[in-house]
Amino acid sequence: MRPMTASPPNELRSAHGHRSVAHLKDHWYVLCTSSELRTRPLARTLMGTPLVLFRNANGEPGALLDRCPHRNVPLSMGSVEGAELQCGYHGWRFDTAGTCTTVPGLCGDPVDRARNVASHACKEQDGWVWVWGEPDSEPTREPYHPKAAGLKGYTEVRRTVDFEATLHATIENALDVPHTAFLHKGLFRGGREPVEIRAVVTRGADGAQVQYLDEPRPPGLAAKLLSPSGGVVTHYDRFWMPSISEVEYNIGTENHLVTTGICTPVDDFHTRIYAHVAFKLRLPGWLVAPVLQPIVMKIFNQDAWVLREQTAASERWDGEVYTSTELDLMGPQVWRLMRRSQQGRPAEDDDWSKEVRLRV
Repeated sequence: MRPMTASPPNELRSAHGHRSVAHLKDHWYVLCTSSELRTRPLARTLMGTPLVLFRNANGEPGALLDRCPHRNVPLSMGSVEGAELQCGYHGWRFDTAGTCTTVPGLCGDPVDRARNVASHACKEQDGWVWVWGEPDSEPTREPYHPKAAGLKGYTEVRRTVDFEATLHATIENALDVPHTAFLHKGLFRGGREPVEIRAVVTRGADGAQVQYLDEPRPPGLAAKLLSPSGGVVTHYDRFWMPSISEVEYNIGTENHLVTTGICTPVDDFHTRIYAHVAFKLRLPGWLVAPVLQPIVMKIFNQDAWVLREQTAASERWDGEVYTSTELDLMGPQVWRLMRRSQQGRPAEDDDWSKEVRLRV
C-alpha cells in the first residue's frame, strides 16, 4: 500500500483526477516467454485479473482465470496432469478451454457449465506466449510480429523489464525524444549544442508514427557504438495498438537498429515490457552485443526510475496534471487511439499528419 499524501494546493485541484488508464481487452498481450512456461502452472496478471498459464500434453499453452470455481483456491497452486490443469485442493481438473473434466469422488458426469473456468485464447509466437485480453471470445486479429525478428544477419537481444507506470505513460516514455538528452545524457544524446530538425507526425486507424529528418548521428556512447564513423540518421518512432512501441534507426548506410517494446498492462500502474532489440552493423554482432546490452539496460533502468517517480507524484497530486507542447509528439496520439478503442468508437478512415520543428 502506498503512503497517504497531502491534498494538492487549491490552484491544482481544478485539474486533478485524470489518470491515463485504459483497459483494452480485444487485443493480444504477451504474458510470458516460451521458456518460462514449462511443466508447472505459471501465475500471471493481466489488467488486474489473475490468470494461470499451463501447457497441455501436446505442449500447447492455455490461459484460465486463476480461481478454482469450487472453493476459490488459485489454480496456479496446482499441477499439470496430462492434458489438464489440476487444482491442488480437491483435484478438480480443467482443459485449456476451461471445461471441468474431472471431479474426483463425484458419481456421475462432472461436466457442468457452472464448474467451468473462464478461458483466454492463447498463441505461441516468436518465443512469447500471447493471451487474448477478452475471456471466452475468439481473437479477431493476429499477434504483432517484431520488425527484423529472425532476419538473416541480425543480432537479437531480449529482456523483460517492469515499470511502475500506466501503459500509456510507459509507451510515451519509450517514444519520447526530448527527455533523452537529459535523463540519458552521455548514453544517448546530450553533450553538444542542440541542432534543429524536422519531425513528421502521422496517425492512422491502428497506430501513429513520427519520422525525424535531417538529424546527424546523436552524441552519446550508444550512438557511437552503433556507428563509429558517424553519418546521418533515419529515425522512426512508431506505436501500434494496443501496446507496441517501435523505435527504428538507420545510421549511415550499413547500421540498422530496431528496438521493440511489447508492453503488457499487469495492472493500472504496473506495466511489463518484453523488449526485443535487433541490429545489423558493420561491426560483428557478437562483438557489439556484450557492450550494447549493459548500455540498453542502464537506459531502461533510468526510464524505470523516472516513471516510478512520475507515478508517485501523480498519486500525490491526485491525478496527472500535464502541460503539453508541440514537442510532445506521440503521447497525445497514443492516448487518442487508446481512448477510441476503449470507448468502442469506429476506427478513423482518414489519415492525419503534421510537421513540426524541434531542437535535439
